[in-house]
Amino acid sequence: MKAEDVEVSHTGKVFYPEDGLSKGDVIAHYRTVAAAMVPHLRGRPLTLRRYPDGIDGAGWFQKEAPEHFPDWVRVEEMPQRDGGSVHHVVCEDEAALVYLANQATIEFHIWTSTVDSPERPDLMVLDLDPPGGTGTAKLREIARGARDQFAEIGLEVYLQATGGRGFHLVVPLDATADHDLVRTLAREAADKLAERDPEHLTTAQRKDKRGDRVFLDTNRNGYAQTFVAPYSLRARPGAAAATPLDWAELGKAEPGGWPPAKLGKRLARKEDPWRDLHKGGASAEKALRKLRRG
Repeated sequence: MKAEDVEVSHTGKVFYPEDGLSKGDVIAHYRTVAAAMVPHLRGRPLTLRRYPDGIDGAGWFQKEAPEHFPDWVRVEEMPQRDGGSVHHVVCEDEAALVYLANQATIEFHIWTSTVDSPERPDLMVLDLDPPGGTGTAKLREIARGARDQFAEIGLEVYLQATGGRGFHLVVPLDATADHDLVRTLAREAADKLAERDPEHLTTAQRKDKRGDRVFLDTNRNGYAQTFVAPYSLRARPGAAAATPLDWAELGKAEPGGWPPAKLGKRLARKEDPWRDLHKGGASAEKALRKLRRG
C-alpha cells in the first residue's frame, strides 16, 4: 500500500484547540516525519494513544489492534507475562503510519524489544522525570553526567527531548540479555548516579519520597513496557513531538521538543540524529559487570 492511497477522513476536526491544529495537521505531521520515524517503529509492537475528539476529549492507550484494521497493516500476537496474548500493531511503512494517524492516533509508544526477539531488548531507556520547577540547565547537566557514566561502562547514549518535561536517554544493546538483566543494569546505573548527586537525583519509586529531586525512572525496561517513539506527537497543549537530538544540541534544547512546523523545517535541513541507533549495540551483561567492579 502506498501512503498517497490511504484514505483520510474528518481532516478539519480540531485536535489541538489551543494550537489551532486539526486532524489533517496531525496526519500531515506524520507524513512529514515518516522517513525518519518509521525505522524506529519497524518490527516493534506498538501501543497507540488515540483521541478521536482531539486532546481535550476522551483518549485511551490501545494495545489490542481492532479487528477492522486492514490486512496490509501488520499485526502480531505477542504473549503477555501474566498469560494470554495481545495482538499489537507493528508499523512497517509510511502508509501504515498515515492510516494509524487517520484512526486518531496522536501518540505512538514502542517496545524496547522487537517482534522477532521479544524477550531480548535491543534498547535500554532511562527517563529523566523532573518535578515541576526544575530548571532546564540542571536537566542538561544531569543528562551529560549520565552519558559520561554510561560511557565508563561501555554504553553509548542517545538523547531525546520527550515533548514533555524531561529527556530520554536511550542505549542500543546487542539483544543478548533478557529484560530482567537489562532492568537490573538500568536500576543499578541509576542508583549509582543518584548516589553521586543525592541532592538532585533519586530512584525512589514513591513520589512522596522524591521531594524536589529528578526521578531517574528505569521502569520502561520491563517486558512489554514502552516509551514514546521518536517524532511522535504528544497529546498535550503545544503539540510538541518527541525529538531525537545530537548531544551538541543539548546546550540550547528544551525537553518540550518541537511542534510540527518547526520539526518539519528541522528534518528538511538535518538528518535524524538517531539514524545509526540500530547499527550497533553493547552487551548489557558486560556493562553490568563493569558497573559492579567500579
